[in-house]
Amino acid sequence: MATFSQSIIDKGSDIFHDFLCNTCADKKLDNTADYYCESCVKFYCRKCIRPHSQLFTKHDPFGRGDMKKWPVTKKVEDFLLKCDVHEDKNLEMFCSEHSELCCTNCAFLNHRHCKKVTLISDIIKSQSTDLQQLSISIQSILKEMKKLQDSQEASIQSVQRSYDEQLRRIEETRQTINAALDTIEQKTLKEMKDTLTNLQASSKNDVDKCIKLRDELTQLRDAIQDISDKSKLELSFIAIKKCEDKIEQSTTFLNTNSLQDKFYITFQPNSEIVQYLSKLSGLGRIEHSTKTLMVQENPNKVITVLRKSENNVKISSDSKDCIISAILVLPDRQVLVVDYKNNNVKLLDQQYQVVSHCSVTKWPWAICQITSSEVAVTVNESINNKHEVQFITVNNRQLVQGRKLQLLHTCNGIAFHHGDLYITSDTALFKYTLNGKLVSKMYEDTSGDYTVYTCAVSPTGDKLYITNNSQHKLLTLARDGSVLATFTDPALQYPRDVHVTPAGQVLVCGDIFANPFILQVDSEGKRKLATLGTEKNCFLTPQSVCYNRHTASIIVGGRYYNSIMVFKVQ
Repeated sequence: MATFSQSIIDKGSDIFHDFLCNTCADKKLDNTADYYCESCVKFYCRKCIRPHSQLFTKHDPFGRGDMKKWPVTKKVEDFLLKCDVHEDKNLEMFCSEHSELCCTNCAFLNHRHCKKVTLISDIIKSQSTDLQQLSISIQSILKEMKKLQDSQEASIQSVQRSYDEQLRRIEETRQTINAALDTIEQKTLKEMKDTLTNLQASSKNDVDKCIKLRDELTQLRDAIQDISDKSKLELSFIAIKKCEDKIEQSTTFLNTNSLQDKFYITFQPNSEIVQYLSKLSGLGRIEHSTKTLMVQENPNKVITVLRKSENNVKISSDSKDCIISAILVLPDRQVLVVDYKNNNVKLLDQQYQVVSHCSVTKWPWAICQITSSEVAVTVNESINNKHEVQFITVNNRQLVQGRKLQLLHTCNGIAFHHGDLYITSDTALFKYTLNGKLVSKMYEDTSGDYTVYTCAVSPTGDKLYITNNSQHKLLTLARDGSVLATFTDPALQYPRDVHVTPAGQVLVCGDIFANPFILQVDSEGKRKLATLGTEKNCFLTPQSVCYNRHTASIIVGGRYYNSIMVFKVQ
């Protein structure tokens, strides 16, 4: 009968398919069998089948293409026949009431009162034992289970990466608090030093006044002694008046400066600081979020525009007309817009009103979400050849700048998925870790100037969408960077931005002079599904597009246009 390799058995699903060559096994060699001879009842590898066929010319061995004719091995039989509870017993009966296989022990202990306990040998006489459809069902479930397993394993890695990243943020928060306390301490020390200086200066003035009055009184006393017996009436009169005047000054000074008055400096701690800190449960809130693609959502559902509105996003500190190069909607419904021309990022409330902003290095271009409250923005300063990814945190309706990643190439588009940071650089797509470590150059096209312009990632992370601005294309890439599809269309001229909705719907926008467009492309990136914006309903020149799932709206940002346009859709 067949011989099994234990290492193959341990693989689980492979135990039913792989056999060892009997001839090699006799020589204590583990070689996989490729043929089974029904006449010999033995298995042979490719090497051993040759002498066998020469000796037994009338035998007709079955190759792996005829594995259905191979016997079931004893290990397979044991695997199926043995009772899970009583391992020394075989399954011989079936209880129809409980739909349960059972050995004789199980039948006696658990099913002796059941009326429909039948021998398996009797059941198979009347029931079909076709396993083909069952095998197909199992394969389908195995595939789904593998997807779930991969997803959960990716989730484990993702939560570990986010944990490590948030540890760094906790350290940064502590350092920020320490710095704030250091500043408060320095201010307190300066105030105490100023108090010391002022008090010492006041006492020094009194000392100087005492010395002066004492010197003057001493001189007058000595002068009086010199003229007291010389009958100088005029000098005596003058001396008396001077002495009376100086005595009056000295008496007044003594009355206003008590001998018991001494200055002391005391420090009264601000108890509110300690009381406030003692009430806090930590340095901040620990949150967790999930990103789930609802399976019932159709990534190719055509979007229809119902109506539109405009919202001004220019602020008083803006020196130029706005170019909104990127838009992002946060989980808490706040909206971030990147103003390329005014070098800032603006926070909008749910009514699209600017509530906060922060300035960044020159020429910010794209934005992506990292966590529920942290985003990353690409910035470039061509004069100093500085290319960065600036991290920004949204905290209590304020934008707080965090760390920066310094890169050696231009930073245009940016996308993030499960710890992977995707950045475009005019003609190439790079993958980085969140710490700025280069993983790989995923894709490159040097046939033009802006062949890899902006990027977006599908909700499941299996596809990347790239705009080829100079050659009027939208590319769809696989996870490994290989090109899955190339989309072109007469309306697709100089595409600027690409965006994927939570349902997987692909939107791309751009403009050429007076022909602005917003297109919906199918999730495979092969065909146009709809034209959402044209010169008739989108007169601004689109630079960015984003879907707001909270309000079922598409937000569009334009060039030299101080408003964003909001399309209500369905």
